[in-house]
Amino acid sequence: MPGKAAVIVNGVSIDDTFAEAFAMRATRVIITADTAAWARQAAVTMTGFATSVIGCGCEAGIERELGPGETPDGRLGVAVLLFTTSSSELAKQLERRVGQCVLTSPTSAVFAGIVNGKPLPLGKTLRYFGDGYQISKVIGTRRYWRVPVMDGEFIAEDTTAMSDGIGGGNFLILASGASRALAAAEAAIAAMRQVGGAIMPFPGGIARSGSKIGSKYKTLIASTNHPFCPTLRAGVDSELGPEIECVYEIVIDGLTEEAVRDSMQAGLRAVCAIGAAGGVRRLSAGNYGGKLGKFHFPLRALLP
Repeated sequence: MPGKAAVIVNGVSIDDTFAEAFAMRATRVIITADTAAWARQAAVTMTGFATSVIGCGCEAGIERELGPGETPDGRLGVAVLLFTTSSSELAKQLERRVGQCVLTSPTSAVFAGIVNGKPLPLGKTLRYFGDGYQISKVIGTRRYWRVPVMDGEFIAEDTTAMSDGIGGGNFLILASGASRALAAAEAAIAAMRQVGGAIMPFPGGIARSGSKIGSKYKTLIASTNHPFCPTLRAGVDSELGPEIECVYEIVIDGLTEEAVRDSMQAGLRAVCAIGAAGGVRRLSAGNYGGKLGKFHFPLRALLP
């Protein structure tokens, strides 16, 4: 429930709590194609089934679209971010997703989105699909591979780089109805997508299945966040008052602490702009008492 001293922004109660995030490993790649539609298609396919490391192996999403002046080959492109909990898993996920989803996509090419850091194989491993017909080209200090495919050549930079990352930034939108909660969440995502260096990995950036650590079933490491489920309000120690009918969670992964903070702030401000008149009643966040992650983002500090 809300903290001891109430803080109200445009009629919305801001809980005296914080989002708890943790260290991850991350990388960025740039995908280009002959058209913006095909660059985005490759990126969307590559970032599918990547909402949570709990079940997907990685968390991934489109960071932003790129103009011709922002890409190595002067074509339209998309920047993609991937996050995992280990370096080895990041390398595995990158190879599989680019190999199955970008190499296969018409007119696509892939390049490093991060230059400095520990190298991660990109074209370095994908080149073997060329079955010995692939050739390399060094431009300056960077190596590229030309892999023959049936519409010409697939161009892939030899490596990209690995970066420290932060996963699990989050906030909860508590509203008087599902349609109002969803409208507020959509407004938050639209604002957050203007912030570079961060992604919201769940479908459309929004999760209805907020989770807690552990379960009554021993095989599960996470289960439904029952104190925030409206249908369970009468039978559990609920976090929800009678005015709350829907809760949506937005999870943020970022390359830096600043990117996560800025993204959260943009989203929170967008929700507060809608305010109580739009059905938003409270804003809260998920944490584990500070025991899981070293990055803490207090909600009240992010709002005026």
